Order: sequence, then structure tokens, then C-alpha cells
Amino acid sequence: MYSNRLIFKTSSDDEIFYLKDTILINFNANRNGLSTSQLNGGTNELYKAVFNQHLSQDKIDYLETHDVCEYLINECGLLDIDSEYSTGLITLALMKNLSIVTKSFRNTEVTAITTAGVRTNASAAGDPASYWQENGRYHFGTINIMLLTNVRLEKSTLAEAFMTICEAKTVALNNLRIPSQYSNRYATGTGTDGVAVFSNLDSNNTLTNAGKHSKLGELIANAVIESVTKAIGKQVWITNKSQSNALVRLNRYTLDINEFYEGLDCDKLEFIRQLRVDAKIQRNVAITTSILNLIDEVDNHLIKKEDAYNLACEIKEKCNSYPIRTLLEYWINYFIR
Repeated sequence: MYSNRLIFKTSSDDEIFYLKDTILINFNANRNGLSTSQLNGGTNELYKAVFNQHLSQDKIDYLETHDVCEYLINECGLLDIDSEYSTGLITLALMKNLSIVTKSFRNTEVTAITTAGVRTNASAAGDPASYWQENGRYHFGTINIMLLTNVRLEKSTLAEAFMTICEAKTVALNNLRIPSQYSNRYATGTGTDGVAVFSNLDSNNTLTNAGKHSKLGELIANAVIESVTKAIGKQVWITNKSQSNALVRLNRYTLDINEFYEGLDCDKLEFIRQLRVDAKIQRNVAITTSILNLIDEVDNHLIKKEDAYNLACEIKEKCNSYPIRTLLEYWINYFIR
């Protein structure tokens, strides 16, 4: 899609380049920021560049036995940027699938640059851990967000902007109903996300709030929601349309349904063929979602199991599709009977 060229320029003249497997942003303004990277991570008063890089298998193999910070410093040399004033994110997502979104209001502007993959690593806060750390262990970033604003933010406001970015990322995942791969919950991110946010120290416009009540917070959130949504669609083909499917919704629940198929007293191939067709019918998606919401309510101790079961059975009977209705009956009996 891109080849070693300038692909975007912000109103502050920051230049975004596509360099093979790397998105590089050279700052043409003095920028402070907050980064989750192991290279100059935390808050820093002066950044000159940031990059997001796809890890090839060779690089993955290299990182199995090498220090991440050392690797990032070496990459800075290859990118011809000063490692003392740079920070970088790494991911398995492809850089050609990035999304760049700018939002503005009067003299305030934010730009979100995002890559995202959620097929295998999506998780919800509070899910069972997939690893524990002792003496260090490395994992690849999946949803990486770099955000630039043309206004000046002090450290506390940068931290608030960081929080808004994370919340907005979760909104994007929830809007797409992305399931966690480690529980029956909706994902709030992945286990290995990276964020880097930067403000413009040369600006005379200092803003002191980046929360949800502020206009800056609104711009940040909307830029992130849109960029994450687009990046997910490009990287893993998950869209509003693909999620509007009863089988996709049911897939959020960890359940071995071999017993269900073994108990069918009809032609299994014909059942599955019709199931795939009926799963895309909007009425069936709505009925399925309603029943799954009742299961969620029971799991969260918001509705008594008996009440949820009775209502779910009533809703199920409104389904005109035999395959969907039969599958929903199995789900109801398994989770809330």
C-alpha cells in the first residue's frame, strides 16, 4: 500500500512515514509525552520521534534471547533517529493496516495513528492471567495507539489523556462486541497493548483537562474510537457487519458443543447449512443477543437465575428458525437452568 514515503502530515508539521515494516513519526515541534514503551517510557519532557513496528519472525526469534530496550535502541539507529529522544512500540499487526484519524475543534486538534489485531489476544480486565512475570518476560503489542495533539499538556493532563485513550479503546471494542479469548466477557483490550501520547510544547495554548467532560477529551476519544475500529477492520476483518451474526455472538461463550451435535435427531449437514443462513437474519441476531444478555446478567448477579431462565425461554420461542432456536435452548439450559 505504501513504500518508503510520507503518508501524512499534521497541522504541526509532524511527518508520518511508512518505511517497510515501520510507521515512523518525525516531530517538527518540541513534544513531551507519555509512552508505555521500554525505550524512554513513562513521561518525558522531550521527544523527537516515535515509531510503531511490525515484528517479522526473524525479529521475534531475536527478541527471544535479547533485551527489548536494546533492540529498540538498535532500531533507532537503523531508522536514523536519536534513541535518547525517541520511543517505539512493537506489534504483530501489519503496518499497511494502520488507521490515521484526525479530529479538531477551533484551534485544537488530535491525530490518532493505530494498528490493531484482536483475534487471539483480546481480553477483559480481570480475566485469568496468561502468564506471570519473574526475572522478565516479553510479549508482543497488539493494539498500538500513537496520539498527537497540537496543544500543550502538562504531565497530569498527559496522564488524563492516556486514561481517555484507554477508555476509548474499550468503547471501540465494545461497539464491535469483541469477545475476550480468556473468558465469556467482552474484551476491554488485549493483554499487550501499547500507547504513546504527545503534546506540543511550542504551543501557547495550554489545556488542563483531557477527561470525558472536556472538548479535548471528546476529540481524543472520538479519534481513538474511529481509528481503532478502522484498524481492526483492516487487520482482522472484524466489522459491524461481520459481528451481526448469531453464531459470532454465541462464540463469546466458552462451550464445547460436541454433545449438542451428537444429540441432534436430524440431518447434521442440513442443520448446519441452514444454521449458517439463519444466523445472519437480523431478527435471529436480536433474539440471540437478548438471551445472551440475560446470561450476562446472571453471571454478574444482577438477575436471579430462575427469572432469567423463564424469560429466556419465552424469548427463544419467538425465534422462527429451528436451528437457531434449538441452539439457543442448549445455551439456556447449559448456562442458566
